[in-house]
Amino acid sequence: MNNKHVYMGKISYINASPVYYGLDHGLLPHWLAMVSDVPSVLNRKIITGQIEVSPISAAFYAMHHRELLLLPDLSISCHGRVLSVILASNYAIDDLEGKKVMFTRESASAASFMKMIFNQRKVSPVYEIGSVNNCRMVSESVDAALVIGDAALRQPWDQVFEYTIDLGQLWFEMTQLPFVFAVWVVRRSFAQKYPFLAKDIHQLLLKSKKQGYQHMDEVVEAGKTKLNLERSIIKEYFDLLYCDLDDKKIKAMQMFFNSLLDQGILKEKTDIRFFKA
Repeated sequence: MNNKHVYMGKISYINASPVYYGLDHGLLPHWLAMVSDVPSVLNRKIITGQIEVSPISAAFYAMHHRELLLLPDLSISCHGRVLSVILASNYAIDDLEGKKVMFTRESASAASFMKMIFNQRKVSPVYEIGSVNNCRMVSESVDAALVIGDAALRQPWDQVFEYTIDLGQLWFEMTQLPFVFAVWVVRRSFAQKYPFLAKDIHQLLLKSKKQGYQHMDEVVEAGKTKLNLERSIIKEYFDLLYCDLDDKKIKAMQMFFNSLLDQGILKEKTDIRFFKA
């Protein structure tokens, strides 16, 4: 019987709901505690050792790949449109030179991707970090904003800004590949010290995800209730999301990391490594 208490991160947006369905409905063992927060906070907590296993921004994994191992077959990805990662802008991307672009504090992958796009297009906006939750307040202070998660779904960004550019779609048009926004990781030091425990947690997550996909109607209904949106919007959103990590997504992720390296956003080549029980 395991007597070690383990803390595991949980994304507070609805996008991770399918993965946590089983754990939210009886699978969670007494020794495993879930810590719910936005990606940027989970990123920080896994590096400081406050949590041992967590979903984190894919770009953050690349920045800390020496300290972390990927858990197989778990991600938050899309093939084209994603709906919940958008650049809301009053200008086309190429016309944002010198304009104010606000980034939320909540994500690393989307922010890194957006900076990569600007770098590639030789566009230099003025970046600001702030709260990107109220579309009308944001529109009064900046020319464009990168919006992620529930706020992107909940607010009428397309009614307030001239353009709403879906980053999943933009990446697909550039590469014809999926985009991986988040991955699940375990701290290397934890996996080395407690390999069987890490394996148990990984198996729990996979079992929980399987139950989630068996109960997608309930997952959609819970998302509808949380965000107070039409069921059809939530259904479409989950239809566009993928929570696996197949070879094509790994290839796409490596391409993303290589691009970030080329642009100087990453300092070294990412060695993609998976946890093996």
